[in-house]
Amino acid sequence: MLGRVVRRFLIFLVLLALAAAGAAYWWLHAPLTLHAGGTDGLPLELEIEPGTTPRGVAAAAVKAGVQTDARLLYYWFRLSGQDRQIKAGNYEIPTGTTPYQLLEKLARGESTLRAVTVVEGWTVKQMRAALAKADSLKQDTAALSNEELMRQLGREGVAAEGRFFPDTYAYAKGSSDMDLLKRAMHAMDRRLEAAWSQREADTPLKSADQALILASIVEKETGSASDRGEIAGVFTNRLRSGMLLQTDPTVIYGMGEKFDGNLRKRDLQTDTPWNTYTRAGLPPTPIALPGKAALLAAVQPANTKALYFVSKGDGSSHFSATLDEHNRAVNRYQRGQRSAKGEPE
Repeated sequence: MLGRVVRRFLIFLVLLALAAAGAAYWWLHAPLTLHAGGTDGLPLELEIEPGTTPRGVAAAAVKAGVQTDARLLYYWFRLSGQDRQIKAGNYEIPTGTTPYQLLEKLARGESTLRAVTVVEGWTVKQMRAALAKADSLKQDTAALSNEELMRQLGREGVAAEGRFFPDTYAYAKGSSDMDLLKRAMHAMDRRLEAAWSQREADTPLKSADQALILASIVEKETGSASDRGEIAGVFTNRLRSGMLLQTDPTVIYGMGEKFDGNLRKRDLQTDTPWNTYTRAGLPPTPIALPGKAALLAAVQPANTKALYFVSKGDGSSHFSATLDEHNRAVNRYQRGQRSAKGEPE
């Protein structure tokens, strides 16, 4: 009699365990009810701060709008063995997400990503304006001058212009613009170092910094990608021969806010540190953010005898080895009118 009671009790325990396991399996794979911002059906936004405990993550999920018991989530995190793998970040939890999928997302760090594009040829001012408008990017540098920014980036005394690589950068919602700028700066460091290591043996450039400056000029002067190497060749030839670079984008950069879209003769004659009509050699800093192709062109220019070029009006340029040929090209393509960008004379 006693044995029969024990067997029945054991069977009951087994059935109870199976029922519990079934209920747990059902709960893990059943879609969670989400309530985001007072509107059902929208993705729920969940922010996990660095250092949040698994229990705190469960509580944060419920507070954000996951309609379940925080203790159940916490026990699932612990029993899964992935509780210590949960990563900080900003997450979007779509409708239909199950507890199992929620933990997978948090453990893999599938945080919500935004992206901002920094365009080749932009100035630092244009780049910072774009970052200021970037979606959900924390503005930690907005009040900093360029000098203060570089100091906080560990480059005190280095001009900010040209020091950030133009590219598309993905970032998590709520990330700091300082972190993104640091990534862009290190990306330029790598690109510049790689380009400088591939420089021609007879380059007149004395340092990687000079290569960066020349690359920025090439970037601003290039209308057609196929001309980039030859444009770099023109400036390289001028540097070798001691000729003035006489490139309008440097003059425009030196004018700053005074430039109204029209470059006049008096502007070319007004001296600034960036006026390559009044000062020999390269300007003191880059004038824009050069891309990879411009960096390589600066250190590996086309083998050309050209000393002059002029815009043909279709984005491409005409190159000349002599001043007479250049003057004829100017008469042909410009009809006495300077282009807005400008070319060496």
